Amino acid sequence: MSERFDLVILGSGPGGYVAAIRASQLGMKVAIVEREKLGGICLNWGCIPTKALLRSSEIYHYISHASAYGLSVEKPSFDLAKVTERSRKVAGQLNSGVKGLMKKNKVTVVEGTGTLSGATQVTVGERVLDADNVIVATGARARDLPGVAADGERIWTYRHAMVPPAMPTKLLVIGSGAIGIEFASFYSDMGAEVTVVEMQDRILPVEDADVSAFMEKALVKQGMRILTGARVADVLADGDGVSASINGETERFSHVIVAIGIVPNTEGLGLEALGVEMDRGHIVNDAHGRTNVTGLWAIGDVAGAPWLAHKASHEGIIAVETMAGMHVHGLDKGAIPGCNYSRPQVASVGMTEAQAKDAGRAVKVGKFPFIGNGKAIALGEAEGFVKTVFDAETGALLGAHMVGAEVTELIQGYVIARTLETTEAELMHTVFPHPTLSEMMHESVLDAYGRAIHY
Repeated sequence: MSERFDLVILGSGPGGYVAAIRASQLGMKVAIVEREKLGGICLNWGCIPTKALLRSSEIYHYISHASAYGLSVEKPSFDLAKVTERSRKVAGQLNSGVKGLMKKNKVTVVEGTGTLSGATQVTVGERVLDADNVIVATGARARDLPGVAADGERIWTYRHAMVPPAMPTKLLVIGSGAIGIEFASFYSDMGAEVTVVEMQDRILPVEDADVSAFMEKALVKQGMRILTGARVADVLADGDGVSASINGETERFSHVIVAIGIVPNTEGLGLEALGVEMDRGHIVNDAHGRTNVTGLWAIGDVAGAPWLAHKASHEGIIAVETMAGMHVHGLDKGAIPGCNYSRPQVASVGMTEAQAKDAGRAVKVGKFPFIGNGKAIALGEAEGFVKTVFDAETGALLGAHMVGAEVTELIQGYVIARTLETTEAELMHTVFPHPTLSEMMHESVLDAYGRAIHY
């Protein structure tokens, strides 16, 4: 006997569980299938626990530099096991929260590995779940470096790096995307000697070139070693550490973190038998989440870039509301913010300056430094800038790029502006509170039109 639902969701990450809640709100009978823990990678092994770790390293950094604020702290130290324990407790608390949300919204949780026995049928062990629609939200996992096997002792993926068996003394981070730079920042602030290797010609290669250049200088100033246009080979672990060849030169490290991207979790789902269209391992979907197979939808990391939790959640809501017959705008990937919680932080939305020019747009570019902002100086965080890119003809905000303290919180102002199709005129006439870091957002807009006040 099969069980009947309106919607079955494979995967309970920030795409899956949010879609389940919205579907329940719309009156659907929903089941969600999860093989590990509710909340997926983001909540249990990604977004949330890494921010808990970074908060610990941030506070440790400030304690170690207390004298800059007129304070005195003697011999600061840390207990790595307790730092890790706090991170795991935060993840556990939120996992319990998702369980509560599933119960509150009457979502049936099915534990186990699900496979598609049909476009709208999922098999989990002995259970068969039939539905009008199925959403695949199975996420992604860390990409392995060819020839390098992560062992959890000396060679780590991001999961190992969140529960370290020991504090690295000399750490090699392979890859300088958000994951690589966040872990580099955490371990550097905790006292490790960190080397970051990036194959491309700049770190954080998806960000605006000005942001990448600023971040490299900032991280080097903090004591990191940054190697761009470099390749790593022959990574070999032994009892005392790891040897690695960087551009042909062999070096020794205590530990290595491999952070070279992700691989979608599409194997073993039964997608091939259904004829689901794929692109480099990812499921192809449209702006509303539909695949080429009727009744089958895909959202989140498994459906391609950008690989961000908030993109997955929004995709899930769009898909469910579309199923319900609502008129829904399709996903606009150009309005999805990206955030990096390193020190300093990085945040962006929309086109970089180079992308706008490559698209044939005439642009006006504004830039305002943290050093020109009173709140930033008062905080002792006077390094960074806000950059805005406008269409010179229409005044449309094409992109915004920020680096410095708390920019991951500030970026949403520009995201809302893009969603509302705001021009420079509305932003110029908006009153920003003083003293705040947000005033730099105003000044950057003004600067694009030759009207900056404080710099």
